[in-house]
Amino acid sequence: MKTLKYNIIGMTCASCAQSIDRVLNKQEGIIEANINLATDTAIITFDETIIQNEGIIEAIESVGYDATLIKQNIKSITMRVEGMTCATCAGNVDHAVKALDGVKEVAVNIANDKMTLTYDTDVLKISQIKKAVQDIGYDLLLEEEVDQSVDPDVLKMQKAKKKMIWSASIVSLIMTLMIVHMFIVMIPFYTVITALLAAPIVFYIGAHVHKASFKSLKAGRPNMDVLVSLGSLPPYLIGLLGLFFPITTFIEMAATIMTFHMIGKYLETRAKGRASQAIKKLIELGAKTAKIIVDGEEIEVLTSELSVGDVMVIRPGEKIPTDGIIIEGESLIDEALATGESMPVKRKVNDPVIGATINKQGLLKVKVSKVGHDTFLAQVIELVEACQGSKVPIQEFADRITGYFVPAIMVLTVLTFISFNVFSGFHLNILNAVEGFLPWVNTDQTPLTIAFVTATAVLVIACPCALGLGTPTALMVGSGIGAERGILIRNGEAVQTLKDIKVIAFDKTGTLTYGKPVVTNIITLLSNEKEILTVAASIEAGSEHPLAHAIIEKAKEEKIKILKVSKFEAITGKGIKGQLEQDFIFVGNRKLMDDEQIDITKIEDQMAELEKEAKTVMIVAKNKKAIGLIAVADDLKPNAKQAILAIEKLGIKTAMITGDNKRTAQAIATKAGISHVISDVLPDGKVDEIKNLQKQYGLVAMVGDGINDAPALKQANVGIAIGTGTDIAIEAADVTLVRGDLETILSAIKLSKAIFKKIKENYFWAWFYNAVAIPFAMFGLLHPMIGAAAMSMSSLNVIYNSLRLKKVNLGTQMEVAHEA
Repeated sequence: MKTLKYNIIGMTCASCAQSIDRVLNKQEGIIEANINLATDTAIITFDETIIQNEGIIEAIESVGYDATLIKQNIKSITMRVEGMTCATCAGNVDHAVKALDGVKEVAVNIANDKMTLTYDTDVLKISQIKKAVQDIGYDLLLEEEVDQSVDPDVLKMQKAKKKMIWSASIVSLIMTLMIVHMFIVMIPFYTVITALLAAPIVFYIGAHVHKASFKSLKAGRPNMDVLVSLGSLPPYLIGLLGLFFPITTFIEMAATIMTFHMIGKYLETRAKGRASQAIKKLIELGAKTAKIIVDGEEIEVLTSELSVGDVMVIRPGEKIPTDGIIIEGESLIDEALATGESMPVKRKVNDPVIGATINKQGLLKVKVSKVGHDTFLAQVIELVEACQGSKVPIQEFADRITGYFVPAIMVLTVLTFISFNVFSGFHLNILNAVEGFLPWVNTDQTPLTIAFVTATAVLVIACPCALGLGTPTALMVGSGIGAERGILIRNGEAVQTLKDIKVIAFDKTGTLTYGKPVVTNIITLLSNEKEILTVAASIEAGSEHPLAHAIIEKAKEEKIKILKVSKFEAITGKGIKGQLEQDFIFVGNRKLMDDEQIDITKIEDQMAELEKEAKTVMIVAKNKKAIGLIAVADDLKPNAKQAILAIEKLGIKTAMITGDNKRTAQAIATKAGISHVISDVLPDGKVDEIKNLQKQYGLVAMVGDGINDAPALKQANVGIAIGTGTDIAIEAADVTLVRGDLETILSAIKLSKAIFKKIKENYFWAWFYNAVAIPFAMFGLLHPMIGAAAMSMSSLNVIYNSLRLKKVNLGTQMEVAHEA
């Protein structure tokens, strides 16, 4: 898929833009066209394997306008962001990068510390992006800059663990001394000892927190680190006054708050690592080495050294190093990693095999067909990462709130401090009433001390992290589960939309059916079977249509010689014609015969009978006279009927869009159990039919099997591509089902509902925690040390709630149907 920008010359009104839009959307291979009348430009996304730049310009010129290509190099990259500690940090990075000229799209994921960026390389450089992020206190690393020998997440977890152990050990000693000092015996120089013990925690172990808070304040976008700094530094510094004045010391509180923060960050880092296991598992699946044949000898090489065309030798029990085609042998292959199917599948000569799958039985020789980023496994990793880096529409509101969260908490902290000093009597009455129930409440302290402790509690109890982690952690876990089951979700928006789909529209050939039709009937009129098959196969030899392949295969079976054809012409949606020696041959449907004024009235009844049996009928005519019929059938896939029934029981309507005539289409739809049939649709008419379904029903999902369906997949609210074997890189689709089984659609819907349910639960608990905890702290009912612990637990609750997705049962179509 490629996106280019064009300058349009000659547009004068909205009608001009609509004319261009209409002609472009009818072009095969055009996935999306956005015409901008104000700037006289068009941004067009297309499949370069079907249509090229020249074809697009010709299409625009065909309706009376001129077009020139505007040089634009749009690139998408994923980079690692170092230094983020909370959701506000992610918002700060997002805001800084979006402000740069040339940036098209940004998604910052706090759950895996990555940023996905789409930008114009002619306008913006990587160095400029890095500088913008560094200016607000963070670092950006390209994939090649990350040390691949060490897992960054593991390294981060190890650092967090080390800091947690040191701080927890010292705080345990401080707490022990405090208990002895308060309840057993007075310890000489107690304040000096605690100050010395706490200093490494507050100033050394927590140094990165203070640095990050300073940088965020300098950038004018305070983050979570500011709250922790304000919750630990002032108590420690004020506590030092206890060395000179007989006042309450807060040094223990400062050390404990920072320690709870360290414990929380370690637990959060470990939990986030579990949430991102999907990518790591996929990367680890790949084979490290391969055995290849060079000059007749077998040698071992690294998989990274493989080239297209190399012949690999794979023995039973070994992993297939990379994607390829079997050239010798047959075996059972365990393809569970690709399709989620537990049973091994049989593969023989000329069958494709997938890298990282396991050869269970025979010795195979496989010719390498794809390496590096082109392989199935690499594409799966790319799709899963794309989903994890995307945003769900529901997240946008939470992100906006998170941006204002920390400044709001700082304001509430100041107001709380002032309120406890100005209205001290009112607050003391409340605290006296609850003192017997809450042992940490102490009204014997001075109003100033109570005000300070309460304000600190407000600072450390607030947690924007829980809000920021709600969506990305659920997407990370959910997309990983999907990948394991052969469901590849490209973006978060599809997750939110798929659960509300009203209609699922199916392409017929290759989606509902195998896509490999076979000749079932040859009916003679003015000729014999051999002549009909000879002329039909000869003229169809120049066609790429699946029906043509069926006729050619039949001719090969009958050992019929293919003759040379001249003046060949394919008529889209109708058939083909050409000259065979002195005869003019026509093979196609009723539309072609009508165009050529060929009488078919005598064979209408026979055609109708065949079409009732869900067979596609092609008329063979010679010199303007029909000489026979060839019927071709394409069987439904196994369990198609059960899957359609289950979808209907879920309350989702089903539709079929096909180029077949009404009779044949209705026969197939009846056989499959589909309720809505749209027949006689030319390839460029699928987009309009999807638009009609959207007007009639609302949200529509389109299920297709190939590039020809790309425009319709893009037009649909959710595009679902049926990927088979290694062919999964269908850019237009929002969801790709690696297995061709239609039952996977039901699993995808169920997964969508499960992920979105977790997102809503995460947001509920995040909001509930803050809505309850902050007012509780503002009235002095929480000690800061309890608040610091609770703050860490709120983030962990969100992450572990997302991890519960791993227990979701996606079931089979029969189970879903039963539930429905």
